[in-house]
Amino acid sequence: MTDTTAVTREFNGLTIPAAGTYELDQAHKVVGFVARHMMVSKVRGQFTEATATITVAEDPLQSSVVATIQAASINTGQPDRDAHLASGDFLETEKYPTLEFRSTGVKSHSGNEFVLVGDLTIKDVTKQVELAVEFEGVGRSPFGTDIFGFTASTEIDREDFGLTWNVALETGGVLVGKKIKIEIEGEGVRQ
Repeated sequence: MTDTTAVTREFNGLTIPAAGTYELDQAHKVVGFVARHMMVSKVRGQFTEATATITVAEDPLQSSVVATIQAASINTGQPDRDAHLASGDFLETEKYPTLEFRSTGVKSHSGNEFVLVGDLTIKDVTKQVELAVEFEGVGRSPFGTDIFGFTASTEIDREDFGLTWNVALETGGVLVGKKIKIEIEGEGVRQ
């Protein structure tokens, strides 16, 4: 049996990580998104390069996150589409190399589910978003590192961030949907 008493504590019936600074584990992360294509299907993609610092506070509801995503690391499995998404029609990665998220507070929690509020910056536009975060668990790896797992999701309107390129379809509707679902999975590793 592994002794995890030094790395965990109790909070409202949950076993959570001890207070401290955690970094997003690069080997155990997905920063993904889903967009509608031609009004009939979904395109999934991810940003392969992202970092995050998670500060777990003594009062867990005062915890915070700062994340940086490398915009040019966008990957939908189609190089031509990725190049278009990186272009001036969408992310303008040469001018705006990163997407940024900085939490501003925990709005609510119930069981292992939390609503994290923060500022998301895409290009030169910053908007408040709410992330639905599910705490997945905490422990110590076989290599002696203290970790915890989480998933998070939100939905944004890409046009709110100046990502307005589109093509009208002859059958009605548009080529790219306005709503983008963001899906994040990861592990935080104690520093």
